[in-house]
Amino acid sequence: MPVSDEITSNDVPRPEDRRADPPGASWSDARMPRWLPRAMVLALALVGCYQLAIWGFHQLITLLLNVLIAFFLALAVEPAVDWMAARGMRRGLATGLVFLGILVAAAGFFALLGSMLAGQIATMVEEFPQYLDSVISWINNTLHTHLSRVEVQNNLLRSDWLQKYVQDSANNVLAVSATVLGSLFNLLTVALFSFYFAADGPRLRRALCSVLPPRRQTEVLRAWEIAVAKTGGYLYSRGLMALISGVAHYVLLELMGVPYAPALGMWVGLVSQFIPTIGTYLAGALPILIAFTVDPWHALWVFGFVVIYQQFENYLLQPRITAKTVDIHPAVAFGSVVAGTALMGAVGALISIPATATLQAFLGAYVKRYAVPDDLRVHGRTRRRRGARLLARLRRTPHDAPPSQEAPAPAVAQGDAETTPTQDEQDGRSTR
Repeated sequence: MPVSDEITSNDVPRPEDRRADPPGASWSDARMPRWLPRAMVLALALVGCYQLAIWGFHQLITLLLNVLIAFFLALAVEPAVDWMAARGMRRGLATGLVFLGILVAAAGFFALLGSMLAGQIATMVEEFPQYLDSVISWINNTLHTHLSRVEVQNNLLRSDWLQKYVQDSANNVLAVSATVLGSLFNLLTVALFSFYFAADGPRLRRALCSVLPPRRQTEVLRAWEIAVAKTGGYLYSRGLMALISGVAHYVLLELMGVPYAPALGMWVGLVSQFIPTIGTYLAGALPILIAFTVDPWHALWVFGFVVIYQQFENYLLQPRITAKTVDIHPAVAFGSVVAGTALMGAVGALISIPATATLQAFLGAYVKRYAVPDDLRVHGRTRRRRGARLLARLRRTPHDAPPSQEAPAPAVAQGDAETTPTQDEQDGRSTR
């Protein structure tokens, strides 16, 4: 037999080698279902779309945060823009004037601060040897050491960490330049979007309401109005805390004889309140440095005052002021700042309180409330008020009254303790 015939005959399945099929089954039932390939393709397409959406979100997260900041900034300046527009000025011109005023105020503040820093840095460079001698003398007298300025300078200039720091700084020049340019670009993006949001506020609201039914339009306009009010209240609270902080630090620096006390107080107030997360450290570092040039003990006292005042502000002053201006509970305000910082960092810390206040006020307008029963578990001071009324009643009762009049009043249920009127109240109602 030829080889090909042998292979062909061996490849042909024999009847006894076939698997036993169940009754009624055919070869077509063992094939793949027709819907399975399409389901697999659809699942792969959904996974691909999800991955693409996640990638796009991560690429656009900076832009989305800038737009969010611009939206809240536009809400903050919209009352001023509306006030100018109500007096016949175009909204674009009014928005431009508001932003110009903010720019001039910021430029004036940084110019004043820059001139102060430039003069102080020049003075520090000229008198650095004297400062170093005074510090070394203070250390020798306090710690009973024998240091010299020449020895400290040589050790400092020959240290490995200084050479490594200089080398790393030279290598990171391009990275620092890119960071600065990126920050400027983000600042311009925020300014541009906030200008359009404030100038085209009515047009934006019309465009948003045009795609909603009338009932939803009323809710959107109410939410917008609440957001404007809460954002303005938040900025008012920040400005008030900045004023308090600036005055407190100014008084301390003036009493210690630290130069540039008014500018330093303004610096501490504004930076600590309007730069979240790291603003406190930036605000406190500059007056500590300036105070160190006067006396190292002054720097230590300023450092202690900054730490104590920060704790006072975080746990006492800020929650109370925020609760009154933004109308949210102090614990909610503190928790919203912590949550916003955990979710979005510095941006979340900056906008968490107005966002929480807006959401709380908006939900409060639609949440149905019911009457609370007059119960001691709800009204904690009810027992005290009842005891005060009973004491007043006993004082008005004459001591020589007959025993029938001195009999105790019938017991009432705990829930009816406040609803059942006394005899004096009934007499007063009948007289009226």
